Amino acid sequence: MSDDSFRPFETTLDREAALAQLREATRGAEDGELFLERRRAEGLLFDDGRVKTASYDASEGFGLRAVLGEVTGYAHSSEISEAALTRAVETARLAVGDGGGTLADAPARTNKRLYTDADPITGAEFPVKLDTLRQIDAFSRDLDPRVVQVSASIAASHQEVTILRPDGSEVHDSRPMTRVNVSVIVDQNGRRETGSASGGGRIGLDGLLDPSDWQSKAREALRIAVVNLDAVPAPAGVMDVVLGPGWPGILLHEAIGHGLEGDFNRKGSSAFAGLMGQRIAARGVTVLDDGTIHDRRGSITVDDEGTPSGKNVLIEDGILVGYMQDRQNARLMGVKPTGNGRRESYAHAPMPRMTNTYMLGGDTEPADMVADLKDGIYAVGFGGGQVDITNGKFVFSCTEAYRVENGKVGAPVKGATLIGDGATALKQIRALGNDMALDPGMGNCGKQGQWVPVGVGQPTVMIGGLTVGGSAS
Repeated sequence: MSDDSFRPFETTLDREAALAQLREATRGAEDGELFLERRRAEGLLFDDGRVKTASYDASEGFGLRAVLGEVTGYAHSSEISEAALTRAVETARLAVGDGGGTLADAPARTNKRLYTDADPITGAEFPVKLDTLRQIDAFSRDLDPRVVQVSASIAASHQEVTILRPDGSEVHDSRPMTRVNVSVIVDQNGRRETGSASGGGRIGLDGLLDPSDWQSKAREALRIAVVNLDAVPAPAGVMDVVLGPGWPGILLHEAIGHGLEGDFNRKGSSAFAGLMGQRIAARGVTVLDDGTIHDRRGSITVDDEGTPSGKNVLIEDGILVGYMQDRQNARLMGVKPTGNGRRESYAHAPMPRMTNTYMLGGDTEPADMVADLKDGIYAVGFGGGQVDITNGKFVFSCTEAYRVENGKVGAPVKGATLIGDGATALKQIRALGNDMALDPGMGNCGKQGQWVPVGVGQPTVMIGGLTVGGSAS
């Protein structure tokens, strides 16, 4: 990049002019930045034997922010020009007023690279992608004569960001994302069930388009669907539950993770507010949010404020030791940012968000945990859920679960929901397996209307006394 032209991705915006505008917007403020973004995304869906959707989207724009205390002035535009930036400055300054603040230091720099900067959309030719989808469809149907419908999709995106700060420092990040999903519907004597498998990350498409990868997804989708053909109505009542490793960590993410984000705790609206240094979970429970894992869906080299991502311990041996912070909430709470300031796009202001949130494993054999379950549920797959951040109450639906009686895994159950609250569930963890795993790379997290990619993980976990909602008492 030359000294006189600010070209993060071939814009005509003059760097010095942009910096002058940014300094005017943040005059008297405590923080702020100019966030520039270009994003491209491609999606292909092959459904019921034909191409149903083929989409390509491209967007670019900027967001300008000025922060003073708890107040944020934010303006954005899909037009990257000096005229649009001038208008944005006028809007952002309304929040700062006469100011009086002192600009905080810029984030530390980093040279680490957590993922490739190659555009995954161009990593495979369009005909190759279409042919792969046709192969997935044919392969899935040949696996079992009960397969009556197949849906397969390939998604790839590339986000390029540049963050310019009032001191003149710049941070750049190039963020790939890919994902392949396979879903099947099976029919047996008029009963139909669905199974799906998905995965990806901040990687190219090469590995995901390899037959060894998508064939394993097709087999897993079929396995889940066939299991549910034999499912019986789920029981209902308070009982012990064993959660499988990996993706079931979505319950941890929702029921606990959101409650450990800095803004909710600063405002006192989290169930964990004011509990720093206190025991909030059973002994042995350690939870981290880690954005530094190579190639993972939830990882970010730097967050959307330019802070390097971190490996942050939230709960250590049951004790609350940290929250996830962006720059504004960290400053107001008198702590350091943790690299969790994230935004969906240039049209959104950053806020504290999770990256890859997971619970460390213990030393118990998973089979022993199930054997100790006298009357309960063994849940290994989850669908949607709802959580109230203020009290941590959650409701999650199971996509694959089994009834366990006297330590024996019985029939799969259908319609099971897990009901409880995060604070209580943490304290009722009775055993941690030695099989900690991360999810295959398919999570998205919503907060205040913004969606960002995330990762989850956990070992097999036994939780005592959860309420199971089902269709039989």
